[in-house]
Amino acid sequence: MPQSPIVKQLPYLRRYARALLGSQEAGDLRVKQTLQAVIDGKVAIDSTTSPRVALFKAFHESGQHRPQGAAAPALRADERLQSIDAGPRIAFLLTAMEGFTAAEVATILSIPPDEVEARVLAAQEEIDRQTATRVLIIEDEWVIALDLKALVTELGHEVVGVAPTRSKAVELARQGDFGLVLADIQLADGSSGIDAVTDILESFNVPVIFITAFPDRLLTGERPEPTYLIAKPFFAETVKATIAQALFFHEARSRPEAAQIA
Repeated sequence: MPQSPIVKQLPYLRRYARALLGSQEAGDLRVKQTLQAVIDGKVAIDSTTSPRVALFKAFHESGQHRPQGAAAPALRADERLQSIDAGPRIAFLLTAMEGFTAAEVATILSIPPDEVEARVLAAQEEIDRQTATRVLIIEDEWVIALDLKALVTELGHEVVGVAPTRSKAVELARQGDFGLVLADIQLADGSSGIDAVTDILESFNVPVIFITAFPDRLLTGERPEPTYLIAKPFFAETVKATIAQALFFHEARSRPEAAQIA
């Protein structure tokens, strides 16, 4: 059965919602609530703009109509965390991660374009103040690995190593002292980056960003999926935005007050 233009955009809305709220569960729930708000007539799909802009606009408008009661607790902790400087981070994610223009973000958020630019600048300044971490890269394509290494170094982070296989990734991880993993999914010897990350997370509590040429295969909503996902080929700003969001939520959840909220 042919998919409508709106339905085709749902995988990308799920990706955005997960990155925005910091978990698959919270993000997917917000997407479901958005669709329910549209069905119930609480939010309209704007037919004067593109399907993608219209869907993301409905997502943000539906935040004013979220149901209370049983569904609310699943989002409460993440929403309190994301309320910190939320405006700049939302504008930055929409432009840097999702590739919307300032004019499109203005439509989505119902704010002037110059306000979008101000929010993006504020987010960039906040990212520049962020505490640096050490990064483990799991990637078998050396050109991409070098690009990632150069990028994360430019952002002020340190690369502890590059692993082209699952076994090498686990070996590097055992040396410890890293705070973020960037992982490809298909590795050089036929092993899986997902399996490598699973092994690593058994011993280390760190955020993970997956990188793949086929993000739609991991955004079906039918099984556990990555919270943070970057599509190949990637843009530097996309990586920057996703790293900032992953570290933001991980740091916030690691604080004692965050644990009390949750």
